[in-house]
Amino acid sequence: MYDSILARSFSKHEQKKLGYVAIFCCFLIVLSFCTVFKPYLGPLPVLNLRLSIDVSDLKMLIVKDTSTSHLRLKDSTDSQPIEDIIPKKIDEPVCNITERSDFCEINNDIRIDGSSATVYFSSTHEANSSWNIRPYARKYDRVAMSRAKEWSVKSVQQRQLPQCTQNHSIPAIVFSSGGYSGNHFHDFSDILIPLYITSRQFNGEVQFIVTDKHPWWINKFQNVLRNLSNYEIIDIDKEKDIHCFPRGIVGLKRHEKELHIDPSTSPYSIKDFTEFIRSSYSLKKATAIKLKDGQNKIKPRLLIISRKRTRTFTNTDKIAEIGRKFGFEVVVTEAESNLSRFAETVNSCDVFLGVHGAGLTNMIFLPEKAVFIQVIPFGGFEWLARTDYEEPSKRMNVRYLEYKIKIEESSLIQQYPIDHQVIKDPSSIGKQGWKVFRSVYMEKQNVQLDLNRFRGTLLKVLELLHQ
Repeated sequence: MYDSILARSFSKHEQKKLGYVAIFCCFLIVLSFCTVFKPYLGPLPVLNLRLSIDVSDLKMLIVKDTSTSHLRLKDSTDSQPIEDIIPKKIDEPVCNITERSDFCEINNDIRIDGSSATVYFSSTHEANSSWNIRPYARKYDRVAMSRAKEWSVKSVQQRQLPQCTQNHSIPAIVFSSGGYSGNHFHDFSDILIPLYITSRQFNGEVQFIVTDKHPWWINKFQNVLRNLSNYEIIDIDKEKDIHCFPRGIVGLKRHEKELHIDPSTSPYSIKDFTEFIRSSYSLKKATAIKLKDGQNKIKPRLLIISRKRTRTFTNTDKIAEIGRKFGFEVVVTEAESNLSRFAETVNSCDVFLGVHGAGLTNMIFLPEKAVFIQVIPFGGFEWLARTDYEEPSKRMNVRYLEYKIKIEESSLIQQYPIDHQVIKDPSSIGKQGWKVFRSVYMEKQNVQLDLNRFRGTLLKVLELLHQ
């Protein structure tokens, strides 16, 4: 119909001119629309939707626009944004609950309040969360954990954060020097090695925050602590200030085995730790002596660890005498409070001999390929001896030997009749619990080595030093 109307009103030439004018007008309209409104002509953005769920209700819908580098948050009950734009990465604390230790890594600003034993950080969610942590790395031991203060890690809204009174520009690590501190084995297995695992990544640029502080403990291990942190330790239990840090860790990372760092889950190993220890104490001897027949002008040094109270050698002088007959330079000493000096003594020796006990932890200072002889008392110490010292020493590249005493070499034979359960059935005593076992076999027992039997162990030592 429209074609017939146009045909009657205009000539063919006029219709053609009119068509060109119409096309030109359409072009101008499209150009004006694009200039004013600037429509997006690219591919449609992909929207990733996920719900952040509060325990009582669905509170937050997070909409991520993959065409931008930001997140926009909207409350499910309000059409207006809660926050216009926030960074793409939201770092919530990573709290690891393990059998050995609990620790939280917080990659947000933190506020540490020593008066309430609380670490605060701001949360992006409306609901607050909290974790209770005792920052000592022997979680399964109730006695040890009862001696470590409990701390709270709390997420709160920004407006609820306490006001900073001291600001720091480095990360913080909160740990306890309570628990079994003072026992040399636990000092290393529960505190120093976990502290190394946790803090070494910062290369000294980290602030140690200690709770349950014992000044004598800090002084004893100052060489280690100063090589892990470039800053004076803060005794947080005495602080009234609110200390603020850009990030922090509450508690210490701990691997499953004693005196151990698992290289499959850590960038470090126990050998890295022993090298760090030798560096911290400026120990000069890296490798034990290697003997060659007829060519040795220097005698290998044999260190005998004596004990004054329990599990002592009752014939130390004779052990030393037979050691000298086998060609050793013999050093007899008890572990002393001056750890730097004692570390040098241990490091200077090629052979380390002692009865099972915390003092054997000083094998950490030995040079590699030294020989470590653990004397195992009577009464079922095999599992303890293996897990506490045999396996760790081998991982430290120290050669291990053991001398398991017979009942005739134990002072228990003088305290109990031969048919007593303590003598004939140690396992029945062990079943009564750790306290009973310790009171009998650890606190009442001394050792008199059978020198004829011990000769075979010394021959094996010489064989290893020739390898």
